[in-house]
Amino acid sequence: MDASLRGAQRLLGEWIPRTRVADGPGPTLETLPAPTESPRLVSARGIEGPLAARVVPGVGAGAPEIRFGGFLDGTQASRIVTYHEAVPIVFATVAAVIRVRRERRLATYGQRAEVDRSLYIPRALVPAGLWDAALAGEYPVIDTGEADGDAAINEDDPSGGRHPAALIERALQCVRDRRQRLEHGLAERWCAAEESPLYIDGGLTGSERVARAAMSVGVVKRHRTLYVSADLMPVLAGLEPGSRTTAFQIAHTRRTAVASWYLRLRDARGRDPTWGLVRIEVSDTPADDITPRADEVSRWVMAEAAPPAPLALPDPRWDTMAYGIRDCEEFLRAIT
Repeated sequence: MDASLRGAQRLLGEWIPRTRVADGPGPTLETLPAPTESPRLVSARGIEGPLAARVVPGVGAGAPEIRFGGFLDGTQASRIVTYHEAVPIVFATVAAVIRVRRERRLATYGQRAEVDRSLYIPRALVPAGLWDAALAGEYPVIDTGEADGDAAINEDDPSGGRHPAALIERALQCVRDRRQRLEHGLAERWCAAEESPLYIDGGLTGSERVARAAMSVGVVKRHRTLYVSADLMPVLAGLEPGSRTTAFQIAHTRRTAVASWYLRLRDARGRDPTWGLVRIEVSDTPADDITPRADEVSRWVMAEAAPPAPLALPDPRWDTMAYGIRDCEEFLRAIT
């Protein structure tokens, strides 16, 4: 990443002498303080009835049920390579990989990971010469001001859309979108060719094909939005290890509906109520079939959390980290 960043800085400095090159690589934008989604509670339509706790049958009895054939995760690293006046120009590397089990070890699915290195520039806010010079370089150029609903840049907007911080946030959103496209592409490829379940770090609803596939299992570790009403929060907070909530449906506007439920992986007594808690997503499932499906998938996810904590340390997310996802992150870190 640092070598690619230095190359992009050098080329931009040669193209447009008036640009101000950032000093050194610096921290990635992903590590800097940023506005966060407000925490909220959202009621969801129950598939198994009102929200309640259920013990997952078979957990802890005999050998873990190892069923996942692959693990999918993606990473991103973004840095400001230069400014043109007050307009930040961002260089980012995004990558995604599926790691599969082969002879008790993890290997890369399809022999390679997906890696993309691009420049992120708001075309409307830079001179035509800079834009044309960037297009002539070795890296793809993404217009962060292209029409994308309300997120598009409006030069006449008095609300702060041209504030440097707002431009950085817009660039970061474009980087996230590009990473998610890589992840969705890999997941869709798996769903079209494979029969074993795929453990996906995150939700399923970004791709209709993935959300409808029987082998897709999304595992969500962040809980800024909790799909539970305030009066039922004690049910969620009181989940014991190896227990899950009853399933509910998540149906976002313009996204494919999925079935979902919460699962407690580790004992959270004395800790944050969301510690050791994941939310699982699978394809939308009829009420008659959801109980055996939720129990089965919960056993698979519990099996991936079975290794002791030191295998996922020093990662602070070890309470919800699957070893296969940790391996994806380490692999991507090594190649980007």
